[in-house]
Amino acid sequence: MKKIKKGIVVPSAAYSINAKNLRLYSEVKKIPQAGDVVFGIVRRIGEHSSLENKSGRIHMIHNGSMGIFVFGNRYAPDFYEGLVPEQYIPEVDLLARSGLIGIMKTKNSMRKDPTKIEILGYVCSNNGKVINTCEYSIIDPKSCEKKYPRSKMILVCGTSMNSGKSIAAVSCCWALSTLGFTVRAAKVTGTASLKDILTMNDAGAEHYADFTFLGHPSTYKLGKEKLIEVFNKLDLKYANNSKNYWVVEFADGIIQPETAILLESEEVKSRIHRLIFCASDAFGAIGGLRILKERFNLRPHAVSGICSSSPLHIRELAQFTDIPVFNSINADLKLLEKILI
Repeated sequence: MKKIKKGIVVPSAAYSINAKNLRLYSEVKKIPQAGDVVFGIVRRIGEHSSLENKSGRIHMIHNGSMGIFVFGNRYAPDFYEGLVPEQYIPEVDLLARSGLIGIMKTKNSMRKDPTKIEILGYVCSNNGKVINTCEYSIIDPKSCEKKYPRSKMILVCGTSMNSGKSIAAVSCCWALSTLGFTVRAAKVTGTASLKDILTMNDAGAEHYADFTFLGHPSTYKLGKEKLIEVFNKLDLKYANNSKNYWVVEFADGIIQPETAILLESEEVKSRIHRLIFCASDAFGAIGGLRILKERFNLRPHAVSGICSSSPLHIRELAQFTDIPVFNSINADLKLLEKILI
């Protein structure tokens, strides 16, 4: 095994692992698994020219930059669909600036080709075992059984990625904390990225977490059992006090596989106190409301997202539903109090 020099960026995809455990690497050529940690070098800058570290700092990278990376799957209609390769490949794609790597399967044509990473070796423990993030968790609920009543869950979902879900979740955190409630926040699905949960923290969520706290660099391709486990462990850790609120975001759109699995689960549906649905435009909101009703038997308590910033979108939407709309950019505290409490 060889030593990894000090100062190497540890990305947010490896959030659950203490940096002191990432000191050695081996040139073994094994078939990768989701969560496997590698030491690599940037060979060609493409779409991503930066890495997000465990503190949320954004580091610029260049051809020749070395760093820690994590194998994982990504589902991102605005960027890439990427998968963990089924055989050892010495050069892979940087799928997200959180350090997630794999092989690009499809890409949005508006994006550049991915940054290329050469694998120098797998990061190993002192005994030579390859380190995998999925074997590390910084969340250990005291109980494995939920006690009721629980914190009121505000669930935010939407039509797609970048439909305004995170901004809406931030508005909910801000409103509830401003009204004097204790707020916790979580992002249950998606690809490793600290930005969303850190912004919810900035808006008043006293405690925050996502799936990376449980060792998952992403949730794409996780099975139903694992997805429910992620949801329940976050619930058990952060939503035990019935006087508090728990603001939860599901990534991507409601027809994305993992989001759909959760929305179909009675364990999840039974926990919803308020459902906020986000869309980029009125037409997307109208279609999404229909899918929520027909497929999931759900009716949101409010619509928000990018469409909520436009009076014209709101006017169009009002022709099809009487569900209230709140502007997530210029949030109205009195309206949010009426919707959320």
